[in-house]
Amino acid sequence: MGPIKFAPWLRTMVWGGNKISKYKNLCEEVDQIGESWEISAVEGHESVVTEGLFKGKTLPELVKTFKGDLVGQEIYKNYGDRFPLLIKIIDAQQDLSIQVHPNDALAHELHGEGQFGKTEAWYVIDAEPGSYLYSGMKTAVTPEEYKQHVTDGTICDVLAKHEVKAGDVFFIPAGRVHAICSGIMLAEVQQTSDWTYRIFDYNRLGLDGKPRELHTDNAAKAIDYNVYDDYRTHYNGATEHVNAIIECPYFSMYHMETSSPQHIAMKAKDSFVVLMALKGECDVTTQGGTVTLRTGESCLIPACEADFDIQPHKGQTKLLIATA
Repeated sequence: MGPIKFAPWLRTMVWGGNKISKYKNLCEEVDQIGESWEISAVEGHESVVTEGLFKGKTLPELVKTFKGDLVGQEIYKNYGDRFPLLIKIIDAQQDLSIQVHPNDALAHELHGEGQFGKTEAWYVIDAEPGSYLYSGMKTAVTPEEYKQHVTDGTICDVLAKHEVKAGDVFFIPAGRVHAICSGIMLAEVQQTSDWTYRIFDYNRLGLDGKPRELHTDNAAKAIDYNVYDDYRTHYNGATEHVNAIIECPYFSMYHMETSSPQHIAMKAKDSFVVLMALKGECDVTTQGGTVTLRTGESCLIPACEADFDIQPHKGQTKLLIATA
């Protein structure tokens, strides 16, 4: 099959900016792009192959055709034809809403059998000076106190606030209250789920001119009210080496910065591999073929070909790597 490239779905959001079109070097600059869905099997927004033998095919069509050879044998046993991850780039020109995601059990309970929760992780690609985000509780509150803070518009007072820079990583397990704030562009790896409970949105109007819906009661059921010592993810940033960042039941995330050819052996993981070029250009070669990744582009490497080679073009290439 070789590495597979897909067309991104550019999602206009009330808080979106103009960094994604510049970052991905798109032909036309478009304002208020909040998200670029790089690899998606979400119904209605399935990624479509852009080149090669499978041009025009959707990601779900590929999964149905190649099954475990594409996603990994054990992954196919667990998920069937459902691709388990959603990969995005997010550009926040304004603050995103304060929100939380359900875990699998709560998603099943509230939204039906077969629905998944949403655990995710963020890699900060770019952050303007002074930019910050919210992740986790700073102060322990009860569900009743949480609802009062929402009513009063003071919910941010009890949240942990983190100033960020490029390269910072945050793991956001289901149940952790969070928000990406203005001036930040990041890559997101998450479960294939779009269940989001909006807690507070600064009394902002949506693109339709109406107040955006809040999900106060569902959020109260989802929130992890515990306070933790450290919400950042710390990792080894050594160059010329694949560095593990996150290992969780739903996905693993790695980082690599290299200026020399590299052979990366991941076939033993029995999982597909998603590569995102955070910076620079490189050729990605498997036994099935070669594609070129440019800054802001992503590709999917089938599980059966997950031993692959990276050839940087000029200077340093920085890659984010994700597996299930």
